[in-house]
Amino acid sequence: MIGVASGVAATVGALNPSPEVLAQMSAAMAMGGTIGLTVAKRIEISDLPQLVAAFHSLVGLAAVLTCIAEYMIEYPHLDVHPSASVLKTVAYLGTYIGGVTFSGSLVAYGKLQGLLNSAPLLLPGRHYLNGGLLAASVGGMGLFMLDPSYTTGMACLLGVSGLSSIMGVTLTAAIGGADMPVVITVLNSYSGWALCAEGFLLDNNLMTIVGALIGSSGAILSYIMCVAMNRSLPNVILGGFGTSSTGGGKPMEIVGTHTEVGIDQAIEMIKEANSVIITPGWGLCAAKAQYPIADMVKMLNEQGKKVRFGIHPVAGRMPGQLNVLLAEAGVPYDVVLEMDEINEDFPETDLALVIGANDTVNSAAQEDPNSIIAGMPVLEVWKAKQVIVMKRTLGVGYAAVDNPIFYKPNTSMLLGDAKKTCDALQGKIREMYYTH
Repeated sequence: MIGVASGVAATVGALNPSPEVLAQMSAAMAMGGTIGLTVAKRIEISDLPQLVAAFHSLVGLAAVLTCIAEYMIEYPHLDVHPSASVLKTVAYLGTYIGGVTFSGSLVAYGKLQGLLNSAPLLLPGRHYLNGGLLAASVGGMGLFMLDPSYTTGMACLLGVSGLSSIMGVTLTAAIGGADMPVVITVLNSYSGWALCAEGFLLDNNLMTIVGALIGSSGAILSYIMCVAMNRSLPNVILGGFGTSSTGGGKPMEIVGTHTEVGIDQAIEMIKEANSVIITPGWGLCAAKAQYPIADMVKMLNEQGKKVRFGIHPVAGRMPGQLNVLLAEAGVPYDVVLEMDEINEDFPETDLALVIGANDTVNSAAQEDPNSIIAGMPVLEVWKAKQVIVMKRTLGVGYAAVDNPIFYKPNTSMLLGDAKKTCDALQGKIREMYYTH
């Protein structure tokens, strides 16, 4: 907020607008601010990824419109402009990046909101299609730079905005729901570079700097998250499957039977445990069960039990989503640990409580070299003395890989709706410790 406010103030000061223009700018900012505030106030914390994706699309659209408008304004002066080639290059690249960001963010929003199928849409020959779109965009840039006519320039900019928008759809549609956290960070990076192009064209140093910061930080975060999944960034962006460690053989067949427990049995296991690690996943977000879990943790801590959270880097639908959810519910920061900080503690832990997580706790990543998630760093919950897995069903996660921990002898399955189950656990614990 401070950065945006500073940017607006600096822009207004640099432009030194007339009263009429200032009134128009104020009206536009008031309208946009009102819409943004209204939307943000109505959004649940669990729906933040959709909000971020929607706002990214607006950044992309703004970049496209700004680049085209700036070309229209500057065209009469290009013959005498000392850096006309640079201006045209930035305008074209900004339009291209903005188009990919705009349509890609809309597809991401549709997948996250449930308007589109979260499964990857693998079009036949999609790599050739994307390659053709990229080649056409590069060819259009060559024509844009060489032909000085206004008609050709506008045709090239409008053409690349259409080509890049199609490419944004084909790229994002091919990415499955499990990779949405990386998609969000990549789109964040794209929006930063689009903003950087806008700042350059508008001769606004602050906007250029902020865009570069967003673009570079988004790229770094995307790389970090890909490392956390043992995947390469091109593999994710191009809708690939499997990790860099996946073998070529048949995945291991899981045999055995699972053990189911009820609320009362789960309460007894929690009562007997002195140390508990909770590993939440998207199921916790979807069920909005953070409040009963936070209250349950508070009560257990008051009884002298050591209760902590283990968060996987790609848990949820965007980076840090689970951290935000838990903070909103009042969970202390010092008991929320990252995967690398807590993994070595599982062997000494009495009970691991898995809530709505699957792929991020899947032991096949370590036990099956032919699994498509082989080599992916996961939370090693199965190494705890006892494990309770809370899920709706025994079904697979987004990666569509069976989870061997469901069938391990130290695992108990507590099946059902996460919100109802967490509410029941909270009530039973309160009754056990605080009702006399």
